[in-house]
Amino acid sequence: MADPSSYRPKPGQIPDSPGVYKFRDEHRRVIYVGKAKSLRQRLASYFQDLANLHPRTRTMVTTAASVEWTVVSTEVEALQLEYSWIKEYDPRFNVKYRDDKSYPYLAVTMNEEFPRVQVMRGHKKKGVRYFGPYGHAWAIRDTVDLLLRVFPVRTCSAGVFKNAARTGRPCLLGYIGKCSAPCVGRVSPEEHRELAEEFCDFMAGRTGTYIRRQEQQMAEAAEEMEYERAARLRDDIEALKKAMEKSAVVLADATDADLIAVAEDELEAAVQIFHVRGGRVRGQRGWVTDKVEAVTTGDLVEHATQQLYGEETGDSVPKEVLVPALPDPVEPVQEWLTARRGSNVSLRIPQRGDKKALMETVQRNALQALALHKTKRASDLTTRSRALEEIAEALDLDSAPLRIECYDISHLQGDDVVASMVVFEDGLQRKSEYRRFQIKGFAGQDDIRSMHEVITRRFRRYLVEKEKTGEWTDGEDTSAEASFSVAGSEPGADADGTPGGEVPEITFTEDDGRPKRFAYPPQLVVVDGGRPQVAAAKRALDELGIDDIAVCGLAKRLEEVWLPDDEDPVVLPRSSEGLYLLQRVRDEAHRFAITYQRAKRAKRFRSGPLDDVPGLGESRKQALIKHFGSVKKLRSATIDQICEVPGIGRKTAETIAVALAQAAPAAPAVNTATGEIMEDDEDAAPATTAGPVEESVTAGASDERRGQET
Repeated sequence: MADPSSYRPKPGQIPDSPGVYKFRDEHRRVIYVGKAKSLRQRLASYFQDLANLHPRTRTMVTTAASVEWTVVSTEVEALQLEYSWIKEYDPRFNVKYRDDKSYPYLAVTMNEEFPRVQVMRGHKKKGVRYFGPYGHAWAIRDTVDLLLRVFPVRTCSAGVFKNAARTGRPCLLGYIGKCSAPCVGRVSPEEHRELAEEFCDFMAGRTGTYIRRQEQQMAEAAEEMEYERAARLRDDIEALKKAMEKSAVVLADATDADLIAVAEDELEAAVQIFHVRGGRVRGQRGWVTDKVEAVTTGDLVEHATQQLYGEETGDSVPKEVLVPALPDPVEPVQEWLTARRGSNVSLRIPQRGDKKALMETVQRNALQALALHKTKRASDLTTRSRALEEIAEALDLDSAPLRIECYDISHLQGDDVVASMVVFEDGLQRKSEYRRFQIKGFAGQDDIRSMHEVITRRFRRYLVEKEKTGEWTDGEDTSAEASFSVAGSEPGADADGTPGGEVPEITFTEDDGRPKRFAYPPQLVVVDGGRPQVAAAKRALDELGIDDIAVCGLAKRLEEVWLPDDEDPVVLPRSSEGLYLLQRVRDEAHRFAITYQRAKRAKRFRSGPLDDVPGLGESRKQALIKHFGSVKKLRSATIDQICEVPGIGRKTAETIAVALAQAAPAAPAVNTATGEIMEDDEDAAPATTAGPVEESVTAGASDERRGQET
């Protein structure tokens, strides 16, 4: 615990002007970002008697080891910079709203030649009109199904659209009148875009004029005795009214507004937002946050507006934002919203009438959301705490293992040997910390050596980063660790588990405030396996001089927990929450490892001899195949003949010849009925044995290429 007086700036150092400040911990990680109208007054409030500080503020200033600031011209600039830094550094002591779901939007891709109506989630794209968010995707589809009768806009994917254009036949929606079939030319691009714009106008709330126009056309058709057309218009009007009934009118003056309500207690806060467009509720969303800093309701509102509108511009920011309490001061936030919209935005508290009544409804939703979240979290948190306590008791640990790392080895009969590292913090997955490794210390199948290599590489990297942060004591010899290279280890997956790319050589950035990849040691290392794997992991840690990290293994056969130097395993009850957590950790490591191994194997199977030629891109590979007809004929060609292909120089031709010489064609196909060997022009099949090569080409080029691989 640091003493705030040890890093307090000297009197007169802090400017009396607007700005943004950052608190950093002893490892130079940014732990808190704040803004102030007067940096001098705000920062002085942190360096007072600790007994007078809020408990959360006290924890923050004693965790910090330094403070720095950036001066800006106005409070609006301070608001913008604060938002950018919070997004970049993700400080642990700042309020972070957790979106309780990925909300679907109704989107119209106006940036395409033929706009498409579809359901979209995630980040918004430029040139796309969005409506919502909606609580459920089926609600969007029901609305779209009703409106397609009146506005037959394209809803198909690009593949379906191109296939219909190629065959000259529209899809089913084109035959039943729910698509204008621009794919086969029934309408021009201009006519289809006009339909899409009318669809957007209707969804934006401009419904009355369009329905009145439809009713007038129906009356005219009836007068002219075009009864079939009048009946179609009647059905269209009914469909539009039915779609409108799905969102009742809540504000009679057709207001565009967002209503933000906050329900909070001492530890957590729930935020609910209703999006009202044209007087109708068009969407709803909610967030929950831990109050890790001392904040007022106005501060929570300010953070919510940053979260809502930080990436929005234009009409996505409404004319009115109704809130339960105003930020202090309110002017910078209002100016910031106005700048993002491009016209005046009103940020105020509703006092009477329909808007106040609707705000009360939003407030009730926020209270229910907070109550539901606390109920779920109480159950979940209790279970996780019990699991960690059981693990600590079973393994005789000093404290509960808040960070657990698990390692698994995966291969296919000794080929494509890889390893995975998954991380659980406080009993929950931390996918951003996942890592993957290629086993490169040896060839073949040896799970024990593989586990030793992976543990060594991971914790040697930890020692290097520990040295870089200055945590070593005087006199320690770190030359071996300092020279260590980690080429071959790879970062973890994103939220959906997709493997990442390879990590380059170590780059240490002392002042960027971002957490380093292997900077955090676990309290417990779990390996997938029994006594031999545990012994290998323990030996790797001992060789590095690390003795404060516990190691255990979980064997699949009987779900036994093995500890180093113990003759017998620890057997946890089958109903144990601790065993269940260890199983989840082990199974996640296995899933992550086998996913990576399968991806590498599939890539190897798809590769051919030309894929190993450095600098040979897809276009030149296609040119070679087109010129010679097959890899088989290319292999028998001379260097001069290869040089005849446009874009292939002599040096490249020599490299191609070397690659093909070291890769023989795949085994010929055999007719199992007759035993006849079938001649086959190979395409780009992988090859394994050597073949003939021009004398002027040396085999050393291949050795050099292999040495460059990672």
